[in-house]
Amino acid sequence: MSTTNTTFDVVVIGAGPVGENVADRIVRSGLTAAVVERELVGGECSYWACMPTKALLRSTSALRAANRLPGAREAITGEVDVAAVLRRRDGFASNWKDDGQVTWLDGAGIPLVRGHGRLAGPRVVEVTDADGGVVALSARHAVVVATGSSALLPDLPGLREAQVWSSREAVSARSVPRRFGIVGGGVVAGEMATAFAALGSTVTVLARDGVLPTNEPFAGEQVVAALREAGVSVHEGAEVTQVRRDGNGEVHLTVTDGGEFVVDEVLVAIGRVPNTQDIGLDTVGLEPGQWLTVDGSLRVLDESGAPLGDGWLYAAGDANRRALVTHQGKYQARVVGDIITARARGLGIDDAPWGAQAVTADERAVPQVVFTEPEVATVGLTAAGAAAAGLRTRVVDYDLGAVAGSVLHAEGYRGRARMVVDEDRGVLVGVTFVGPDVAELLHAATIAVAAEVPIARLRHAVPAYPTVSEIWLRLLETYEGQIRAEEPDRAEKKSAAA
Repeated sequence: MSTTNTTFDVVVIGAGPVGENVADRIVRSGLTAAVVERELVGGECSYWACMPTKALLRSTSALRAANRLPGAREAITGEVDVAAVLRRRDGFASNWKDDGQVTWLDGAGIPLVRGHGRLAGPRVVEVTDADGGVVALSARHAVVVATGSSALLPDLPGLREAQVWSSREAVSARSVPRRFGIVGGGVVAGEMATAFAALGSTVTVLARDGVLPTNEPFAGEQVVAALREAGVSVHEGAEVTQVRRDGNGEVHLTVTDGGEFVVDEVLVAIGRVPNTQDIGLDTVGLEPGQWLTVDGSLRVLDESGAPLGDGWLYAAGDANRRALVTHQGKYQARVVGDIITARARGLGIDDAPWGAQAVTADERAVPQVVFTEPEVATVGLTAAGAAAAGLRTRVVDYDLGAVAGSVLHAEGYRGRARMVVDEDRGVLVGVTFVGPDVAELLHAATIAVAAEVPIARLRHAVPAYPTVSEIWLRLLETYEGQIRAEEPDRAEKKSAAA
């Protein structure tokens, strides 16, 4: 650890993509910022999540796509090269070295302080390095917690003794287990089941709450169907009660009905916990290990619901639990950087919905892609979520495989699309696509939801033919058809009322 300066305008704890973006925004504004990091600069996304997972999935996804096309299919003469896939994965994880990320920080003029950062009172962060040395950093204006989250390991008998895998071990695996068990049914579970099955594992998924339970129901149904077609054994509703690794290294998973599954390795992917256990929250009156509650400008709130102290502490990214996806954390980072800068200069902030310093998208337009087979791409609210929010909605579905572009894209293309319309405002509040390669359809939907484009105006956004984007035309035609079909009923009711 070395730093000649210990006082900065802003100190950021955590140098993942969120922390990097906060510091960059601060420095670009003319203020000073330092980042503190105890692991690799670049964070979870760079080494154990977004990038290496997609590298694991992409090669087999391309092979599946080629196998769906006559002509291309006949050119395939071999099987997937697992070693080559793992080498490519290693490259995308920079071989778990952060030299390139550190070089970027240096070029951006952002000092890096390596070590474990802990709050030591208002605007003070103490950093302990690997040798036990401690340096105290002071912040003139703000401290930002950008420490992210880690895999949740439940308190199950035998779980820790069995040395199960979290997402980190799965993503960085040096070989593919012959029999691979997965406990959980969310995004990580779905993607890793897809990846390891394609790489040759016999995969068993034990999903107590179902597969992709927070998505539209048809998304989970189609992913489960595809996993089973790929040879994955999926057990929805199965709850693990005990884990045991025997003397031969085999892992025994006992479920509630007394049944047992035996695998060589097991991934536990049932959720996340905030990395706030040991960052000194107790020194400022907060409970260690908690998700940090923030206001609309991402200031951390105390137990009374007011900004802590004079509002000097902020939390961005996973630690505030608003949206546990990297791109949304980076969005928060840009906003919080602008907010801190404005307050440091005595300027007002525009935090009204969709304002320049607002994080409205966290609540209304969070996009996410699950890179399973098929892909699941979503933004905004599900139909159930919109109903729970009290909106008067219309739900419109269409067979994605019936669009001309889909037919050309792949033989036997299967998928589904849904849009959720707020009928009172005439705008989209949610969109879901399920099908091969639907990730690239998502940004158009995100723009429509975030910009609150009126349905009447969307009719004039003509999709190119023949592309999969023609799904927009079909969804809108279906919506209009539903409206027309209801007009006679409305007229009859109006006449009867008169």
